[in-house]
Amino acid sequence: MSVYTTVTEAQLRDYLTQFDAGELIAFEGISAGIENTNYFVDTSCGRYVLTLFEQHSIETLGYFLKLMAWLSEAGVPTAHPLAGKDGQYLRLLCGKPASLVQRLRGKSVEVATVEHCSVMGQALAQFHLGGRGFAQQRSNDRDLDWMQSMRVKVASLADAETLAFIDAELSAQQAVHVASLPNGVIHADLFLDNALFDGELLTGIIDLYYACDGAWLYDVAVTMNDWCRQADHGLDTERVVAFLSGYARVRAWTDAERSAWPMMVRRAALRFFLSRLHDQLIPREGELTQTKDPSVFRQLLTHLQHQCPELVG
Repeated sequence: MSVYTTVTEAQLRDYLTQFDAGELIAFEGISAGIENTNYFVDTSCGRYVLTLFEQHSIETLGYFLKLMAWLSEAGVPTAHPLAGKDGQYLRLLCGKPASLVQRLRGKSVEVATVEHCSVMGQALAQFHLGGRGFAQQRSNDRDLDWMQSMRVKVASLADAETLAFIDAELSAQQAVHVASLPNGVIHADLFLDNALFDGELLTGIIDLYYACDGAWLYDVAVTMNDWCRQADHGLDTERVVAFLSGYARVRAWTDAERSAWPMMVRRAALRFFLSRLHDQLIPREGELTQTKDPSVFRQLLTHLQHQCPELVG
């Protein structure tokens, strides 16, 4: 959640007239995250997060916002978007599609405890089951084909050792087939900074702007790889067990998932290594931007190539 597009007070006040959101009190840019422009907005009626979408199409954004509303109404702790006076969630601000959503209480945690991981595992399973019945579909735009395209984009900038490392893992992933795995709506980016806690109470799952249809197991791997990672970028066994057991208490693993697990965990690590490597080598401009260290996921992937945690529960 970076700031690429600067919004003035006058522009924001004009934007707010399209909602029953009250009068503007204060707003500030949010520097965390990397994809869209985000502001905290306080009004006389409540607290919101304003997002200006820098890359997504209007059609895709309709999917995200309707999914957020669907999950919120299904009891999943997600931020409900605010509809304008015309009933629509999306409108233009500074020439960019923009939305206003509830600002949930709580804050993200920097290092997850065992209890946080147990709660998060259960919540992710509830998120997956809560997405059943959602009418719209969206393919994963960070799939294996995308990973191949990232390799091409960084080829002239990355060193030979890094390219060889990427090529070896991409080759191994070609043999993995996910069509037989249980699937549906996935978050696809449920890192520590995309969940809010009040103590050990989960108050919100946020930033659904990578959400799509995919294998639930992949989403489990993405989430575990961040929530259970240690300082050396390997995985902490106690937190892994808590997270996976928490998930399995809500939805049991299938035999196909148990078989696919080792490679799925590696695929999740490769996806974020490649996106961070791309952003490091080909950075975007912005007023407040944040790029994240790709070596974190390279080291994790190296760990996973030698030893993968068991899919417990």
